[in-house]
Amino acid sequence: MVTTAFRELATSYAYKKGMPNIRLTFVPHPITGMPTDVVRGYLQGNNPVTGKPILDEIVAGLTQPLTAEDQATGLVERPIPRLVSVSDTEEKLVQLFHDNGWTDGLPIVLPTEERVAAMLKGTSHKPDELVGSMQPSSPHEAWSYTVEKVAVNAVMAGARPEHFPTILALAASGVTSLFTSTTSFARMGVINGPIQKELNMNAGIGALGPFNQANSIIGRAWTLLSMNLSGSGRIGQTYMGSQGNNFNYNNLLFPENEAQLPAGWNPLHVQQGYKPEESVISIFTGWGFIHADQSFSKDFHTQIPHWLQFISPFSSATLLLDPTIIKQLKTYEGFDSKEQLRDWIFDNTKLTAKEWREDYYSVQNFVLPVGRKGDEPYASWMKLPDDAMVPRISRASRITIISVGGETNLFWQPGDFGLTTSVSIDKWR
Repeated sequence: MVTTAFRELATSYAYKKGMPNIRLTFVPHPITGMPTDVVRGYLQGNNPVTGKPILDEIVAGLTQPLTAEDQATGLVERPIPRLVSVSDTEEKLVQLFHDNGWTDGLPIVLPTEERVAAMLKGTSHKPDELVGSMQPSSPHEAWSYTVEKVAVNAVMAGARPEHFPTILALAASGVTSLFTSTTSFARMGVINGPIQKELNMNAGIGALGPFNQANSIIGRAWTLLSMNLSGSGRIGQTYMGSQGNNFNYNNLLFPENEAQLPAGWNPLHVQQGYKPEESVISIFTGWGFIHADQSFSKDFHTQIPHWLQFISPFSSATLLLDPTIIKQLKTYEGFDSKEQLRDWIFDNTKLTAKEWREDYYSVQNFVLPVGRKGDEPYASWMKLPDDAMVPRISRASRITIISVGGETNLFWQPGDFGLTTSVSIDKWR
């Protein structure tokens, strides 16, 4: 039984799982937050798709014998040609890519054999080598892909061969940039190591904006390969974000401003166990960032707890700090490392157990079910008195601090992004 908003998703998913004739009954959408009598009325009414009584359909679906077609077995062949062989103008070929949903709606570079071959020179890996697999979300099937297929999408994004190892690292992560959820997720990629200078990436003024070729192209390539190599981003099937997220275009991809980090403040990849001379991309998942007060003044002790209250208790937290702020935190406030600041934030951003339990979306839907199974610390927090204090972020390790910006203002942004994985870029050179 499925609400009408997920009709296409349910039917396409059933087909992929080998059950194209599964018996589905649809009810009006939404049911979340609706009064009990309204939802009961849905069940007692007619299926808005078929016009038949819903309860009759449910009974029939559970009691009618399976047909021969229902019990059929076998495989559905889905051959994918290596080349799109069409003799037409470049303009019409580009439109063919748009019409088939192979683009992000922006102009592309046609991936001719010559251009793909040139892109492949950016890596020592063979064109037919398997890079990894990716899926829109855990219930969906994972697709695998080769170096050549990643190169096709790199060409489409406008990449050059020197960008290719970083794009391969993104593909090797197995993390789609278009995760399917009704709440419109986004991804973020943070690059560390010598590759920053090699590609002339921008970690300073305007690092998060559309002002640098490598920042923009590598981030966009992540979107294209997610669409074409994992089936992500199919509206109504593998993408259900109600409003969508404009971060999906280039996925907040930027390098950390390592050069301006003071002594003791290690860059992100070193915190993850890599050597300073290694090039690494770290991948984050979240929804967005909050533009806090225009500047970061000496009352940061109240600023940080204030702004983190807008982050759900179930989420992680990432702080994007301008290097000027970091230098002030070290010089005037005595924070000698990211870890020291992280631990302070963890210890000083709390809420009452009552407030935590009443958080509707994340705690009620996701945390309480695992707490009831005995998972800690949630199982213990559920038993606390209403006025007891619990951390807003469940573990200090879920707080990340990143240096980015050009030191023109004491500016910072807190958000709910959490570190998913880090991948070596050097492996793909």
